[in-house]
Amino acid sequence: MNDQSVEAPSGCPVAHGAGITRLYGPESETDPHGIYERLRKRYGTVAPILLEGDVPAWLVLGYREVRRVLDNPLQFSRDSRIWRDWTDGRIEETSPLVQMLGWRPDCVSQDGEPHRRLRTAVTDNLHAVTGRGIRRHITHFANKQIDAFADAGRADLVTDFAEYLPMLVLTRVFGLAESEGRSLAESSNLLMKGGADALAHNERIMRTLGELAERKRTEPGSDFASGLIDHHAGLDEDELVNHLRLVLITAHSMTSNLLARALQSILTDPARRSGLVSGQLNMSTVVEEVMWNTPPLAVLPGRFATSDLELGGCAIKEGDLLVLGLAAGNTDPQIRPDTDVSVAGNQSHLAFSAGPHECPGQNLGQAIIETAVDVLLHRLPDLRLAVPAEELTSTATTWEFRLDSLPVEFAV
Repeated sequence: MNDQSVEAPSGCPVAHGAGITRLYGPESETDPHGIYERLRKRYGTVAPILLEGDVPAWLVLGYREVRRVLDNPLQFSRDSRIWRDWTDGRIEETSPLVQMLGWRPDCVSQDGEPHRRLRTAVTDNLHAVTGRGIRRHITHFANKQIDAFADAGRADLVTDFAEYLPMLVLTRVFGLAESEGRSLAESSNLLMKGGADALAHNERIMRTLGELAERKRTEPGSDFASGLIDHHAGLDEDELVNHLRLVLITAHSMTSNLLARALQSILTDPARRSGLVSGQLNMSTVVEEVMWNTPPLAVLPGRFATSDLELGGCAIKEGDLLVLGLAAGNTDPQIRPDTDVSVAGNQSHLAFSAGPHECPGQNLGQAIIETAVDVLLHRLPDLRLAVPAEELTSTATTWEFRLDSLPVEFAV
């Protein structure tokens, strides 16, 4: 844990002189859960932290506190234009944090009626595209990914399957060329990772989506982009392109991470694997367990206090930034004292957020994962892990905790 020699805010009970933890950098990449637990022991359910560039924020660790923030947009707004460090000019336009926290003309950045108008356009069109032969598209791309390594007898199910499959499906859903899929997946992953190149990758995505929007205005089809253009919400050009960006990045990053974790869960637990094959266990139960234990987004950016208030015993000031520990909240000992107890049938996890901004693309992600796993196990019935389970590693960024690789073997 990397501590800066700065006293924590006086509004948060902590021993005098304790440093503030940086939630980024090499020391936070390998054991984020250890950091969450040490912060919980030191501060309780809300802890002061530093984000990339030593930007101050509050990390909300408690399940109930996360739900309070998510369920109360009047107290905790998603509109970063009230972020004090931003309005005071302390955040550079080129900061990687801007790609995750900066205001955009999309439904995630707004509350109230503007949020409802824009979110309706997204949810209506996601519902339309997921009901339009989506599993056929997923099956096509899953088989195409498997074809590329089927004759080798071995593969890495992260880099050869999970990392690109969701984006390939999204190219079809959006009306993009399939050839755009790999470069968009790489840019999306690197944008989520942050760092100096985040801005360049965001610009690359925005340029591609701007060209798509321009084309779909003259050549509409039965796709997500055309649906947004025609929706009665009346999105302007900036709103259109930014919602394409929002859904593309969120759907890909969350689904690819969740798919890799679901495959890890299946391949490291023979009973779970046999239960799926025999039909005694369904894939939704496996995904539900993964969403509790390794949610695809570990930390949710961000909320901004609309007034001075108290949260978890800390005095939050108007304009303060809060980031929400979804992974930490899911393992909060106050609501889940024994993480070994089954969570089957319990859908109250935080993986998809909650409240007015709850993720609207859950059905699309679920369809991709369930279909992809089904195709994979059908095509390669003797699929097995090529290394001991304890050798599998993961790497964390501020926002995610992703599996590095998942090497497998199978008969040719």
